[in-house]
Amino acid sequence: MNSIHLAGSWIIKAPRDKVYSIVSDFENMPKNFPRVAKRLTITKREGNHLSIDAVARTWGRNIPVHMETELRPPYGYVSENKNTIGTQGHEELLMEEVPEGTKINYTYEVALNNPLFRILGKPLIGWYAMRFWKRAVIDVLKKMLEKNK
Repeated sequence: MNSIHLAGSWIIKAPRDKVYSIVSDFENMPKNFPRVAKRLTITKREGNHLSIDAVARTWGRNIPVHMETELRPPYGYVSENKNTIGTQGHEELLMEEVPEGTKINYTYEVALNNPLFRILGKPLIGWYAMRFWKRAVIDVLKKMLEKNK
């Protein structure tokens, strides 16, 4: 197994433009999503294309990551990511309006270059990664945007 396909969908009870303004604000990722990003620097910006050097928080470690990201207003972003622990991936966070608010469709196709990750594969990485993403990003968005009734 050389790659893993991760996917999840969640609904945020907020307008898409408000969700987009947060998920596309890469400069504030470390502030908004501290469990995901420790540091992030946009090294180049050409229109909706961003080159980003970041330190991601993964598996309890700080991992340097380089991202080539295309913003797709008002729908989300698509990113090609490479890190130093032997994985790289194609990430998509795309949104659509639904009657309840905004549906986030998240996919990440992860190439496993590290032999240890190939052994652990989907049972560990897939199970952990999507649960972590929900807690670290989706639950934070809900807290930021949804009104308690």
